[in-house]
Amino acid sequence: MTQKSKILVVGDVMLDHYLWGRCDRISPEAPVQVVAVERESVVLGGAGNVVNNLLALNVQVEVASVIGDDAVGAELLAHLEQANISTQNIIIEAKRKSTKKSRIIASNQQIMRYDHETTQAISGESQAQLLARVERIIERVDGVVLSDYGKGLLVDELTQKLIVMARKAGKHLLVDPKGKDYTKYRGATLITPNRKEAALAVGFELGSLEALTRAGFWLRDTYDLDQVVITLSEDGMAIFDESMQTIPTIAQEVFDVTGAGDTVIATLAYMLCQGHSLIDAAHYANAAAAVVVAKLGSATATHVEIAQYLSRQEHQGSSSKIKSFDAIETIVRNHAQKRVVFTNGCFDILHVGHVRYLEKAKACGDILIVGVNSDDSVRRLKGPTRPINPQEDRALILASLASVDFVVLFNEDTPYELIKRIVPDVLVKGGDYAGKEVVGSDIAKEVRLIEFVEGKSTTQTIQKIHEGSLC
Repeated sequence: MTQKSKILVVGDVMLDHYLWGRCDRISPEAPVQVVAVERESVVLGGAGNVVNNLLALNVQVEVASVIGDDAVGAELLAHLEQANISTQNIIIEAKRKSTKKSRIIASNQQIMRYDHETTQAISGESQAQLLARVERIIERVDGVVLSDYGKGLLVDELTQKLIVMARKAGKHLLVDPKGKDYTKYRGATLITPNRKEAALAVGFELGSLEALTRAGFWLRDTYDLDQVVITLSEDGMAIFDESMQTIPTIAQEVFDVTGAGDTVIATLAYMLCQGHSLIDAAHYANAAAAVVVAKLGSATATHVEIAQYLSRQEHQGSSSKIKSFDAIETIVRNHAQKRVVFTNGCFDILHVGHVRYLEKAKACGDILIVGVNSDDSVRRLKGPTRPINPQEDRALILASLASVDFVVLFNEDTPYELIKRIVPDVLVKGGDYAGKEVVGSDIAKEVRLIEFVEGKSTTQTIQKIHEGSLC
């Protein structure tokens, strides 16, 4: 990743204005909060935030946009110049209001936003000027990002001409779309709607894996796109290329999702222009988004921050999959559209029978949660000589399996209280439960029985050890 790319951003450049303060009282004049403003900040927003994210990734950036002939426009130009970005491709349109979004933040919470802007379509003259400016520089860039915030810049005809121009020049063209009709984006390399935007475009909710899959391929095929990436907030990303793949989120602390989509498309553009595959680009963009949502306000992620974040994730390892009752309940609630599978056991000495059983259990849904009896629970069920391995070891070994998404220790004789917290879609037990009552079957939506691998059990393993017959 040493070769420096040059990327052109065409879109709605604006200012993000923040008033930071504290709130200690309610106004005597009306039932509203009184914010004591302590500081004020202004940064590039909208397509300008895509620019900032590309700069953070050490990318050379060109910007093409249309702004108003006003004080906000002059401030926008000053911010671009301070960032050493050329403003020669910024068109000034008389009687147009440049966009400025002002947010009031009190105690790290956004409590209000007010906007100064014009959202009507730019004039035909501005469109012609912008197209001519882009045509002059298209050969000098490696890729193009269309950052559409619905402020009147990327009108249908202009957008199509930009896409045709970029593709004819052999450039990657990525779109962060808006609206419910994506016809104007036809022929782009890649679009990156979020779940809500994609649902609006396809006309149905994406509340299941089947609906999500159908939506992604429908968008790709209907609009002649090479690829589609649907961002899923806390659920990561869904990638549609020749096939569909999902990448789970890795963000652990979320303070503000403002501008996270800008980070994603900027990082994808950088990685694709560097010659990386879409799946590698998406993994890197996912990590960049995790860095950004842990910050307040429109933010960026550098290569160093992304590397540090990925390093922390790697060193957390399997132990990060071991959850408490409260944590697993929150995780399930945040993944309501996923099909949750639950199974449980002592898993004292892990063997191939366990591994095959858990692989089959995972195949029953999207997320596999394994409940594990605590040491006290195992002793009550199996006798004073069990377990052989302590609960921490058993949980960690299970968490290291690719088929297992989360592990939860429980101290009761049965996992009934845990199942009440999870309310799984599928409850899985061994085939020896045929004809027997399965604990939690009154809670789970479905019960499935899976046959064990014949001749493989912890009891048999322990017996062989005692008999000295293991080699």
